[in-house]
Amino acid sequence: MDVKVAATEPFVREPAAGSTLNVLGVTHIYKATGAETAGSFSLWEAVFPPGTGAPPHTHASEDEAFYVLSGELVIEFEGESAPHRVAPGGFFFGARGRRHAIRNVGDKPARVLVLCAASCGLDQMFAELDAATAAGMPEMGKLVAIAAKYGVTIEPPAA
Repeated sequence: MDVKVAATEPFVREPAAGSTLNVLGVTHIYKATGAETAGSFSLWEAVFPPGTGAPPHTHASEDEAFYVLSGELVIEFEGESAPHRVAPGGFFFGARGRRHAIRNVGDKPARVLVLCAASCGLDQMFAELDAATAAGMPEMGKLVAIAAKYGVTIEPPAA
C-alpha cells in the first residue's frame, strides 16, 4: 500500500508501489518524492521503452544519478566528444550545470534507478510534463516552457 508520509518521517515503499507518471513516454515510479524527504532528494524507477529518452537538458539546481538495472542507454553529456553506452550495473552522474541527454537504444525497455539531489521541484516539473503528455506528445516550445519554470534548460545538442 502506498502511504503518504510527512516530510523526514521514515517510511517503506513496497515493490511496484509509488506514484506513477508518464514523462514523455518514460514511466516514472516514485520511491521517494521531495515532499517525503523534505527536499533532500527524489528517487524513482524510470522505465524507458525502446527509442525513448530525455532531450539534451541542463539542471541549474540539482544533480541526477542513474543506475541501470536492465536494458542499455546511450548517455551524451557536455564536454564529451562521444556518447557513452551504459549497460546493466552501469552508472552515470549528471552534474548540475552540465548538459546531458539519455536514450534507450535497445530493443527492450530499460529500467533505471534515478536519484535527484536536492529535490528542487523536478517532481512538480515531471507532473506537469505528465499532464502535458496526456493529450499526446507536446510540442517542443511547451516542453521548454515547463522545464524553464523549474530551472531546467532544454537545449539543442552540442555541435
